Parts: sequence; structure tokens; C-alpha cells
Amino acid sequence: MSDRDFDVRPIVAADKRWVVETLETHWNSTMMVSRGVLHDTSSQEGFAAVRDGLPIGLLTYNIICDQCEITLMQSMREGAGVGSALIGAVKDTAMREGCKRLWLITTNDNLHALGFYQKRGFTLAAVYPNALAGSRELKPGIPMTGMNGIPLRDEIELEIALE
Repeated sequence: MSDRDFDVRPIVAADKRWVVETLETHWNSTMMVSRGVLHDTSSQEGFAAVRDGLPIGLLTYNIICDQCEITLMQSMREGAGVGSALIGAVKDTAMREGCKRLWLITTNDNLHALGFYQKRGFTLAAVYPNALAGSRELKPGIPMTGMNGIPLRDEIELEIALE
């Protein structure tokens, strides 16, 4: 173990079952939509945060050309540094792969994520009003109301320049 009480490592084929279970438990699906693209996050590359052999965090990503998109992040231990460690791992990978930008999409209701990512150096890159209407065509299970009773409408893009 590291100085943390958990390790971060790449997801491997043997992790497939718990990855799918985690996604279905926390997101009701393995599918995520960002900017009009449907992602099967259970088949993407990613990182697991593991403590005593049990997963406590998950991050998936997709690299296209010189950009790395975080398609999903889930921490099962809020406030323990899991999310920060997962971000660090994907950022290191993106830089090694020559990416110029690390980015992600969250939704207008996810106030916690907006604060979390900005505290870790991400900046607001764009707001896509009413983007969830199109996302619901790809993934009909997206609810109309999100966290804190906020209508779920917009995508918010955050980014870190890696150069």
C-alpha cells in the first residue's frame, strides 16, 4: 500500500464484473452520454482505487487524438482522496500519451462535481444548454430531475490544459 490506505491501478479484464456492478448500482447503466456520444464505460480503459482487495473508486476515460475525456468517475469513499488519486492517474496517463487536454462533461445539477473538479484545476470550458434533450434520445433512462431537485437540462464541459 501507499501512504494512502488504498492503491490506484489500471482496470484489468478480471475487474469486468465489479465494474459493471458498480456502474449499474451507482448509475443504473454502463452507458454514459457526453456531447452526443454514447459511451459503454464498462469496456473503456480506466483506473480502480482498491482497498484491501475491494474497489472503492472507478474512473474510465477515452483518448482520441490529443484529447483525453474522463467518461465516468465514481468514488465510494467521499473525502478520502479517492477521486483526487484517480484524477492524478488519468492525468499522468494523458500526459504520457501526448494529450494536450483532459476534459469531462457533467450536468447542471451536479454541484458537488463542479466544485470538486474546479478545486483540482479544471476550468469551465463550455455550457451546452438543453443538451440533455438529445442525450435522452440516446439514453432514454436519463431522468428529468437531478440532484437537489434541479431540472436536468444542460451539459457543462470542464478541462485542464496539459501543455
